[in-house]
Amino acid sequence: MSSRLIEKQVLYTGKRIQLEIHHLEGEDGKRFEKEVIVHPGAVVIMPFVDADTIVLIRNRRYAVGQILVELPAGTLDKGESPMNAAGRELMEETGLIAGRLKPLLNFFASPGIMSEKMYVFAAYDLRKGTKALEPGEEIEAFSTKLNDAITMIRTGEIQDGKTITTLLAYDRFYRTMQ
Repeated sequence: MSSRLIEKQVLYTGKRIQLEIHHLEGEDGKRFEKEVIVHPGAVVIMPFVDADTIVLIRNRRYAVGQILVELPAGTLDKGESPMNAAGRELMEETGLIAGRLKPLLNFFASPGIMSEKMYVFAAYDLRKGTKALEPGEEIEAFSTKLNDAITMIRTGEIQDGKTITTLLAYDRFYRTMQ
């Protein structure tokens, strides 16, 4: 069933998101509303130290009031390609520079309310650069075995959706293709 946009109300425009109410009409003539968070998209990076070791971060997340274990990630800047954003975010959050980035998959973070598309990259041939955290970011990078990261999902130590999705997809579909 498709619907037609009658009106769009922009309630808030921020640095990274826009909040909108879409007034729609269905094929049956009935009107309804959808609340939409418009987001420019983001990247997730799976940095490989070697074939069995990856870099994760401990990231203090204000919105949930916790430090979460995650893969490095970040929002696309206006007009920025996902690959460039992946290289930038990897260096900003971990101080690592990738010699090679390989696209793995894309997915929508929460399509029921948000337009954010996540672009996932594997990062190889890492070398040290300079960490450049944004104001308010508290991030600590650490290395772990890929198998240990998978176990951290099962035990609940990793609760971040983009990290869970990326690690499990890699383990299931890409691990043997390196």
